[in-house]
Amino acid sequence: MPAPATDRRRAAVLGSPIAHSLSPALHRSAYAELGLVDWTYDRFDVDEAALPGFFEGLGPEWAGLSLTMPLKRAVIPLLDSVSETAASVDAVNTVVLTEDGRRTGDNTDIPGIVAALREHGIEKAETAAILGAGATASSALAALARICTGEIAVYVRSAARADEMRGWAERLDADVRVADWADAEEALRAPLVVATTPAGATDALVAAVPQMPATLFDVLYDPWPTALAARWSAYGGAVVSGLDLLVHQAVLQVEQMTGRAPAPLAAMRKAGEQALADR
Repeated sequence: MPAPATDRRRAAVLGSPIAHSLSPALHRSAYAELGLVDWTYDRFDVDEAALPGFFEGLGPEWAGLSLTMPLKRAVIPLLDSVSETAASVDAVNTVVLTEDGRRTGDNTDIPGIVAALREHGIEKAETAAILGAGATASSALAALARICTGEIAVYVRSAARADEMRGWAERLDADVRVADWADAEEALRAPLVVATTPAGATDALVAAVPQMPATLFDVLYDPWPTALAARWSAYGGAVVSGLDLLVHQAVLQVEQMTGRAPAPLAAMRKAGEQALADR
């Protein structure tokens, strides 16, 4: 169990680059709402080479770490245990440091995606489409495998990415069809579309948005809205943003690291929105 909230406790987000991270704003707002006055949350620019040394320097005051790229897989050998959720996609974005010195890894992106969709009224989907095949796409696939009753189509740019996604599909026991990015326009007709690509990658698809689109989950949040999300919304489609995902996965991180639940979702979202507005 995490140490008592009355002790001085530390947490942080690690990654490289990391200056853009909204995690400090989200977690600090949660601490304020929960009355955890002795808790701090910082950010550190740490790459794969520096990660082992950072872990060696952690003292007993540390309660947890949030991890972003490129550390989600690199951290696994440094942990004592990894949850089934994180192991399913070989990606850890949350480390809980317990009183007895154990380091436990989890992935809150996967349940965070499910929670963000549920908040927008989506409990199940007959079919779905994923745009992209990077690290976020594997978490999206794991999330959709929980709620999708039919086929999940994944649109990728390379044969290597296609093979990787087929591997994840087999591992997750998901009904997946891997398709070429050249056919990505057809994805936009799916009941649920999850865009996991970098900024600008889906701009060329804007003209193909159908007149009555269903639901788009675009994992980006800055800049926002993306061109695809803006057109989707203009045509009356439902849009779930990357900030929704960021907040929901952070809620789960706060609960694990502090042992306090529920974490203050509304306050954390407001803090994220304000941090983006201040940029």
